[in-house]
Amino acid sequence: MRRSERSMADRAEIDAAIRACPVCRLGLHDGAEPYIVPMSFGYDGDCFYFHSAREGRKLEILRRRPRVAIELDEMVRVVSADTACGWTMHYRSVTGAGTVEFIEEPAAKRAALAVLMGQYGDRNPEFSDAAVERVCVFRVRPEWLAGKRSL
Repeated sequence: MRRSERSMADRAEIDAAIRACPVCRLGLHDGAEPYIVPMSFGYDGDCFYFHSAREGRKLEILRRRPRVAIELDEMVRVVSADTACGWTMHYRSVTGAGTVEFIEEPAAKRAALAVLMGQYGDRNPEFSDAAVERVCVFRVRPEWLAGKRSL
């Protein structure tokens, strides 16, 4: 990282930034072009969990090429200045990469969905069998994570 003073080297600080972010963007590779998908997610300190419909472009790509990039950001605020080039942004961001693992077993899907719901505040979710059956659930265990901040 060019500006090392902005690096978040402490894993606890990176985890706190992840938990504060409302959206995780997945970067996929679809042949000749990149494909970025903003998604709701859950994070348990080890893995990111996602859910989606059971079919669509994203899943077609992930089944062919399960390697993904991860990006999360939290815009804290815009900082104005007297000159255009003096403006800046206070933010925290996290990037990483890993491989998608699809979760098929119903109990494991429920556990993953509970992590996802917990990200947004519901600590005791209940899922019907039909809801668990009709959703696709997958996780990414990041091989690396890097954080950056300007506060």
